[in-house]
Amino acid sequence: MERTSVPTHLGIIMDGNGRWAKARNLPRTAGHIEGLKAVKRVIAACRDEGIRYLTMYVFSTENWKRSGEEVGFLMNLLASKLHGELLYFMDEHIRILVRGDVTGLPDPVRNSIRETEEATKDNDGIVCSLAINYGGQDEIVRAVNKLIASGVTSVTAEQIAGNLDLPSVPPVDMIVRSAGERRISNFLLWDSAYAELASYDKLWPDWDKDDVQRICEEYAHRVRKFGGVLA
Repeated sequence: MERTSVPTHLGIIMDGNGRWAKARNLPRTAGHIEGLKAVKRVIAACRDEGIRYLTMYVFSTENWKRSGEEVGFLMNLLASKLHGELLYFMDEHIRILVRGDVTGLPDPVRNSIRETEEATKDNDGIVCSLAINYGGQDEIVRAVNKLIASGVTSVTAEQIAGNLDLPSVPPVDMIVRSAGERRISNFLLWDSAYAELASYDKLWPDWDKDDVQRICEEYAHRVRKFGGVLA
């Protein structure tokens, strides 16, 4: 059993950008731009609270079902803003990693990912993993296929874990979702086996340090038993 005040690894499903924009009679793209501002606020707040790893659900394998206009905007936003925020990442000592099937992304996005990961690889602050073209089921399938390609005839849980996208990142301790939604939506399925879960009503573009503090306060009151029982 374990009780700690701050999760080592926090996962966030960022939801509500479109609803935020609609409430203001703005296009959905405006919500995504504001959502990016919230990303920076939340990364900084997580760092200040002592959270060591943060994984943010940026674009899922299912998000390709959205309109071509919205998908194109998001891809352009990723290509420009990932590298465009490099000075911020360096100043704040943030290491950026990407989790997901990057082979399915447009060349400009892949190039931006590669350059950003390379530039921040020696940063010793919070490790921020961006889940892009990511799906938990897809990640597990790709891990198993790696093992099959290596010639194994049966696999263990440890082998699968070692072949996930970012095996150096510890399993997620808590997953939270904005905009009042209560679904895990194919996020970190393997790593979330014993994750704490929480949902908050505030739309993602409005998130700030107060929301991160609330998460830490709630986590501090959770008792993680990992299948055991209280003494």
